[in-house]
Amino acid sequence: MVSLKLVIGTKQGKCVQKELAEDVSKNFVGKKIGDKISGDAIGLSGYEFLITGGSDYCGFPMRKDVDGFARKRILAVQGVGLKKEAKGIRQRKTVCGNTIHPKIVQVNMKVLVEGKEPFVFPEKKEEKKAA
Repeated sequence: MVSLKLVIGTKQGKCVQKELAEDVSKNFVGKKIGDKISGDAIGLSGYEFLITGGSDYCGFPMRKDVDGFARKRILAVQGVGLKKEAKGIRQRKTVCGNTIHPKIVQVNMKVLVEGKEPFVFPEKKEEKKAA
């Protein structure tokens, strides 16, 4: 299994990216979308997270209503992995199942319970406009 990238959405609407080592990312294998994870497992004590999605090494998104960990071609009307072109159009799309497996490279999570230490966001420097 390769290292896992975590994208953590905070309650302020900002996202933090954290990359996990291979040995730590093995703890995520078998977890499903909707499972709660303690922050102690990833080095953020006091936090609690909810898994909301992810994608595999080819970029196919995980979908909550597809059980298992294999890629499947589904007939979708709306939801993850689909851009709606017109009302009522159904499209066949390839998506991953809702279970994290060794070929998943990105996991999206949101904060349920915040810890004592806040996340540090780098400040953006504003560019001067050319006159």
